[in-house]
Amino acid sequence: MVFAARGSCPSYAGVGLSARMRGRNPSAEAGLEGRGRGARSMASNIYLVRQRISRLGQRMSSFQLNLNPLKEPLGFIKVLEWIASIFAFATCGGFKGKTEIQVSCTAGPENKTITAAFGYPFRLNEASFQAPQGGNVCGVDWKNYVLIGDYSSSAQFYVTFAVFVFLYCIAALLLYVGYTNLYRDSRKLTMTDFVITIVVTFLWLVSTSAWAKALTDIKAATGSSIVQELKTCNVQGVMCQFVSVTSMGSLNVSVIFGFLNMILWGGNAWFVYKETSFHSPSNTSTSQGGIPPPTGI
Repeated sequence: MVFAARGSCPSYAGVGLSARMRGRNPSAEAGLEGRGRGARSMASNIYLVRQRISRLGQRMSSFQLNLNPLKEPLGFIKVLEWIASIFAFATCGGFKGKTEIQVSCTAGPENKTITAAFGYPFRLNEASFQAPQGGNVCGVDWKNYVLIGDYSSSAQFYVTFAVFVFLYCIAALLLYVGYTNLYRDSRKLTMTDFVITIVVTFLWLVSTSAWAKALTDIKAATGSSIVQELKTCNVQGVMCQFVSVTSMGSLNVSVIFGFLNMILWGGNAWFVYKETSFHSPSNTSTSQGGIPPPTGI
């Protein structure tokens, strides 16, 4: 009996060991299976990404020059927008001017003209007056006196936005002329173009209005009113007289081109909208057996 009991112990131990092994195997197998699924999922995602990149590369490589879209309103107006954006940032960003004041002293025959030069981005508070040959006039060091106002935010916003519009017009024209079929067949491209057109129209209104207000203030800050604003001109023994200021006709032109750009982009929004999937009359007329109207390009 003792021998039989001792001999039976290994069988119970074996049963317990096999039970523990059976208890561990499912979790290990599940972990391995989960890792395998994750690896397969990652491999499939990489494969899909490669396929999309390959398809995009094939589409982008199929560049075909087609000037017919430029004869349609969608492409022709885009050319006008491109030209108008050039005039918008060039007439504002390239401006340089000066304002002159004649200073005379009651104590002597000294009569000289001092000048304050200013330009884009119109930080007038950094434009100091300069006397002839860098000397003092009536015992006053005019280098310590500057114009009043800082209008760089409005001017830089207007010019920077015009430059971005210029670059976008180039990209859009390249898409219209070189990838006409890709633009027609892609709903995302047409919708993106339409949304950008609406946003650009609104930003032209905002930027041009802000710049027009800043230009009005610049004219006031550099005009005849500076004689009353300069403290040294009100000191006894010093007499100031406003002489001239550089013509700001080019800045007026920049404001005109800003509103012209807004009109062009607002009108072009309709022709861009006709290319989107929201413009359904063409599909409706086709389903009813009629002749579909011509598209934008």
